[in-house]
Amino acid sequence: MLDIAVETENQEKHVRPSEEDLTGLVRRIGADGDHFLVLQRIPDLPSVFAQVWHDAGGDYQVEHRAGAPELHFGTRLDDPERVAGVLAAWARGEAGWDAGPTWQNMGFPAAPAVPELPGEVREEIEGRVRSLLVCGYDDRARLTRIAQEEVFSPDEHPVSREQAEALVDRLWLERVEEMAGWEGTTDPERLTAAFAGLDAAGIVAREHFTCCRSCGTAEIGAEEGADRARGFVFFHTQCTEGAADGGPLYLLYGRFDHSPETTAGTTAETAAGTTAAAIGEEVAAALRGRGLSVEWDGDPGQAIQVTGLDWRRRLTG
Repeated sequence: MLDIAVETENQEKHVRPSEEDLTGLVRRIGADGDHFLVLQRIPDLPSVFAQVWHDAGGDYQVEHRAGAPELHFGTRLDDPERVAGVLAAWARGEAGWDAGPTWQNMGFPAAPAVPELPGEVREEIEGRVRSLLVCGYDDRARLTRIAQEEVFSPDEHPVSREQAEALVDRLWLERVEEMAGWEGTTDPERLTAAFAGLDAAGIVAREHFTCCRSCGTAEIGAEEGADRARGFVFFHTQCTEGAADGGPLYLLYGRFDHSPETTAGTTAETAAGTTAAAIGEEVAAALRGRGLSVEWDGDPGQAIQVTGLDWRRRLTG
């Protein structure tokens, strides 16, 4: 697998595609609504990307940027196989990956200086962004929106998009550097693996899903596969923040029976609750099977707690 994420014009996102998959995407583009691919590294690095544009019957416009706008280069190629080979070499970070094609500087001007935020404003926004970076689920674009729009109201302290983006990029790179020292499989990766297994086994499993229990319970039934699933498990964003802050991770679970009382945290002692307990047992077993510690007494009215977590979730972007 290539350590990249590929986004398409029609809003598909392909995370860690194989070289064969990347080649297929390059061959595919060219039709209306599906002209280009944008490739970002995992973890995403600010202003580091490659992209390709193709209109059916024409050449492929291939570009890459290595940080600053003045380090943006482009070339034209006529063979999709060659395009895919260049992009795959870029994705692998091969020495001399750009040898062969004739690259031209695209002539973008240097970015203007961004005004500093007032100290107290900057510190408040930094605190919120650092917290979300530790949670590990938001990409740079969402963090930038939060920094600009959600920490302060525009009337209280106006923050420009450029100021928000500069702050987020700086903190993002700090976190990426910290991640470079992590070795082996982390607890959040074990959790993701357990959820993937549950999802494949007929229990809709979602991480960092919606803002709260009520919204999650109301919306989980609309998730892909819910119409065929035996039950569900999820944790919402407040649960994530609690775990990232050193506490247990609370998991909410239940069955799909078209009733409002199907998840842990309700007072279910009915047949529905018994079924919810069976879902809970399956969830707990999957977590323990991945080496995670679970506290749960089998009561379907109680959330499952994943305890003792070392919350180091790797950013993707």
